[in-house]
Amino acid sequence: MAGTSTTGASRNGHSGDGERVRGALGADAEAEERGGGPSLPERFLRAIGGQVARRIPEANLDDRDPDYIRETLPGLWLLSSLYFRGEVRGLGNIPEKGPVLLVGNHSGGNLTVDTGVFMLAYSAYFGVERELYTLAHNLVVSFPGLGFLKRWGVVAASRENARKTLEEGNALLVYPGGDYEVHRPVWERNVVDFDGRKGWIRTALEHDVPIVPVVAIGGQETSLFLSRGETLAKLLMLDRAFRLKVLPISIAPPWGINVGDFLGHIPLPAKITVEALPPIHVREAFGDDPDLDEVYDHVTRLMQETLDALAAERRFPVIG
Repeated sequence: MAGTSTTGASRNGHSGDGERVRGALGADAEAEERGGGPSLPERFLRAIGGQVARRIPEANLDDRDPDYIRETLPGLWLLSSLYFRGEVRGLGNIPEKGPVLLVGNHSGGNLTVDTGVFMLAYSAYFGVERELYTLAHNLVVSFPGLGFLKRWGVVAASRENARKTLEEGNALLVYPGGDYEVHRPVWERNVVDFDGRKGWIRTALEHDVPIVPVVAIGGQETSLFLSRGETLAKLLMLDRAFRLKVLPISIAPPWGINVGDFLGHIPLPAKITVEALPPIHVREAFGDDPDLDEVYDHVTRLMQETLDALAAERRFPVIG
């Protein structure tokens, strides 16, 4: 976990955040005295948000435990095969060595079973020595009881953690759609929706690594998602405090109506299919100074076409 050094600078590079938070609170108080500025609850949530931002866990790549993965892989893959009938295609499109950015769509709320199926298949195909790291929301990485995810290579989503992972020559799996995509309503289950986010393209260019699109289907059938709950999240100011843009509403066992999905749910046994596409070398395909919008449109179009093809193979929801 990221800590604070004796000089007052945090290990993850967010030096002086405490002073900035206190300064911002003081400025807000002055503004409120003049008749403007945020209210006391808003200032409180901003302070919490600052604390959360400071505590994004640093990527300790040594937390990934090859022996643990090797020991747990057979049982987890058997469960995946029986319960979700997991099928992963195109793993041969992923380079066998060197840094690579795997860019995926994902589904299933806070239990993204398509991610789990892919990570299991990747480890079985390449062996545990071909290191794969996955970026996740810092609340996921820090949540009690989920420490085992770090042993599988899950690290908090940040530019610094992505940089560190790629510079060490590893494969990095990212989900640009984040909580916005993973909680989309069930009638949008077969839609790739990154919400216009392009940071992954900048990361690929900055580190000069190929992009491998990873397309998954079935995860959004593991429960019935009714709404992202964006308005509710804003009313509760969760976006300011915890970087949560949504507060999803779904129907899922054992809760029935499930708001927030903070305690997870029992996923329905939907068939999960994942397909990795051929690598894209951005500068080779789009020139030395590529247009980010053009790259974004190209990659998401390829992924949507693949998702449409996977959807056409399915005869029934959940059953596949």
